[in-house]
Amino acid sequence: MNHIPLQALRRSAPFNLPIKFLQFGQGNFMRGFFDWQIDLLNERSGLDAGVVVVRPRGGSGSPLLDVQDGLFTTVVRGLDATGQAVSTCRTIDCVQREINPATMYADYLALASLPALRFIVSNTTEAGIATNDSDAFDDAPPSSFPAKLARLLFDRYAYFEGERAKGVVLLPCELIEDNGPALKAAVLHFARLWQLDAGFAAWIESACVFCSTLVDRIVTGYPQDAAAIEAELGYCDQFMVAAEYYYLFVIEGPAWLADELKLAGADLNIRLVDDISPYKKRKVGILNGGHTALVPVALLAGLDTVGAAVSDGQVGAWLADTLAQEIIPALPLPQDELQQFARDVLLRFRNPYIEHRLSAIALNSWSKFAARIAPQLLRYVEVQGKLPQRLVLALAATMRLYRGDVIALSDDAASLAWFEAAWLDVDSGTQSLAQLVQGWLANGKVWGRDLNAVPGLAPAVTAALARITADGMRGALQAT
Repeated sequence: MNHIPLQALRRSAPFNLPIKFLQFGQGNFMRGFFDWQIDLLNERSGLDAGVVVVRPRGGSGSPLLDVQDGLFTTVVRGLDATGQAVSTCRTIDCVQREINPATMYADYLALASLPALRFIVSNTTEAGIATNDSDAFDDAPPSSFPAKLARLLFDRYAYFEGERAKGVVLLPCELIEDNGPALKAAVLHFARLWQLDAGFAAWIESACVFCSTLVDRIVTGYPQDAAAIEAELGYCDQFMVAAEYYYLFVIEGPAWLADELKLAGADLNIRLVDDISPYKKRKVGILNGGHTALVPVALLAGLDTVGAAVSDGQVGAWLADTLAQEIIPALPLPQDELQQFARDVLLRFRNPYIEHRLSAIALNSWSKFAARIAPQLLRYVEVQGKLPQRLVLALAATMRLYRGDVIALSDDAASLAWFEAAWLDVDSGTQSLAQLVQGWLANGKVWGRDLNAVPGLAPAVTAALARITADGMRGALQAT
């Protein structure tokens, strides 16, 4: 089949959009999440925004997006609100250029003088927003992302002589708590380290806005069936990226950002809020908590993927009931919004285009359980005055999973060693299941407290663990 050049599909003239966004991060997620949304805002609400992508760390030998004039295809696939499978392809043409500061540092610094530049967005992994005392102002470039950003912002401050209107809005998408203030603190660290003009720190404080964000979309990257998609589209695309149907972008920032981003009428799931914490609690409790509760139960029931687990009549019904009856009631948020989010989560888990293996999600299960499930369990006890039996079962199932005979376990060495010794003692008869449970609930390093103090918790977990041991996971589910 003859394939046309991808560049021929550009909807606007190449490199003709004003550069309003700098994007630190060229990976699959930002292309399948952020650039996709900017492209839709350009089309639907006239944002008229071009993006320059910057490699935050350099050193990558992969080709720049420039080899395709910044064009690439997003393949969005999943289940819509009615449960129907949908699959759409979109050619993204908002990216105007990609720059690698490691080899194009002068071009990178020149971005500081762009008159239309208004937003800087980043996704540099959880470790990306970190400081050091070794990056120097004259390094070309500095090694860390915050140092590169601080140098660029200082050059912008100097070029425009501290003009307040040339400040920028920063939208860090790194998955850390309070990512906006964290990035601001990192920039100011280098301002102090480099002993920059005091007016620069004042400009950062008064002219720049650092917004915390929450991002939510599964972006799986280059699709396995890319050849078939290219045959249907009629062109080749080495940067094609596949993403799930669902997405959410929450920005904690001032109300005027809605006008600057032209959100009105765009019909995108972008939320501009005063307080991002309820959305984080919702995501951690329902999406992440649902995953964490599901994994041990589904694995012990003989299942191997999230999709298979949610589609399983017994396990899927248990998860739906856990979300509706034990996790949602423990979240201090509007119940109708939580219920809709839970429905969306179950549709996402059922996505036939994504094979999400339970064994991969099982990594570091105890730290996840402590962060995602334990707060819901304790709040449920506080509010309802009784134990959430399904979450108790998930806790017992996780203990059983850590016997180590179902999947290869990955966790901190101390936790793995504790369970290996504890289960050997159970097998040899030197300790009971009740003693195993009590010993683990007393582990303050995991829980931050002794959970044996929660009335009835240790006996309930012991009973659930005994049912799993005697009757198997499916037998224990029947009794719950």
